[in-house]
Amino acid sequence: MAGIIDGIRRAFGGGQPRPNNVVFVVFDSCRWDAYEAARTPNLDRIGRAERRYSYASWTSPSHYTFLMGMVPHLSPKGVFASNVYREEFAAWSQRLGIPDVEFKKFVPELSLVAFLKAAGYWCEGWVSLPVLNPRTSLSAHFDRYELAPSHNDLQAILDRLEFRPDQPTFFFINTGETHYPYLLPGETAADLPHLSGVHGIFKSLDEFLKNPGEFVKDRHEDEFFTPSQFQAFRAKQVACVEHLDAVMGRFFERCPANTYFLIMSDHGELFGEDGYFGHGPIFHEKVFEVFYLEGQRP
Repeated sequence: MAGIIDGIRRAFGGGQPRPNNVVFVVFDSCRWDAYEAARTPNLDRIGRAERRYSYASWTSPSHYTFLMGMVPHLSPKGVFASNVYREEFAAWSQRLGIPDVEFKKFVPELSLVAFLKAAGYWCEGWVSLPVLNPRTSLSAHFDRYELAPSHNDLQAILDRLEFRPDQPTFFFINTGETHYPYLLPGETAADLPHLSGVHGIFKSLDEFLKNPGEFVKDRHEDEFFTPSQFQAFRAKQVACVEHLDAVMGRFFERCPANTYFLIMSDHGELFGEDGYFGHGPIFHEKVFEVFYLEGQRP
C-alpha cells in the first residue's frame, strides 16, 4: 500500500488539504421510487439521486459488495464488466481526495476497509440489522464495529460518531427505518405479522423443526397483506425517507468540510407487485432498483 500511504503523507504535508473523511450510509430496503417520491431537501444538497441497481436482492450480500468498494451499478449496455469495475474503483481517488492513488495492492483481500486502514484511516461501522452483526465476516478489519441498540434510529447512531482530529475517518452505517415494518423511533408494530429475516430464522429453526404446525400458529406468521396495507407500507417508507433526510441534514452541520458522502439503499422492496412482498429470494426489477447519491458535504 506504499502508493496510497505516500499520497496521504503528501496530502498532510506541504500545506495541501488532508484526505477526505468518508461517510457511507445505507438506507436498508429503501425502494427507488419511494425515495424519489420523498421530499429530501437536505440530501439534495449532496447530489441528485440516481436510479441504480443493487448487486443482490437482500442485505448481507449487498453489504459485502459495499465493503469491497463497489456501489450500486447503472446496468450499462454494450460494455465489458471489467471496464465498469475499473471505473468504479478509480472513483475512490476522488472520494478520498487523494490524486494518483495506487490500487494494485487492493488484492488479495478485496476489502475497502483493509485498504483504508493501511492508508491511515480510522474505520468505524454501525449497523442496525442483526444479520450484519459484529460476529459476521463483515466486521473484519474495522477499528470499531457495533450493532446499534435499535434497528430504526439513525439519530442515535450519528450522535455517537466523533471525527478524529489526527487522522481521516471512514464511517460505515446501516439504518433500518426504511426496512419492514417501516417504523420511526418510538413507534411499535405490535399489530403486524412477525416476518423473520435470515438471522431470526436461524434462531428459531430448531423450534420449528420440532413442531412446525404449532410454531407457525403461535408465532402469528405467514399472513399476507391486503392491497390497502401495501399502499400504507409504501407511504410509510416514503415518510421514513423524509425523516432520515432531516436527521442527515442535522448531521451535515457538524461534519468537517472535507467530508465525502455516499448514500444509497442496499436493495429495493416489493409492495405486492406480481404477488411479491419484501425482498430476498425474489427476482423482480423492483427489488434490485435502488437510489444512489454521492458528493462533498454541503
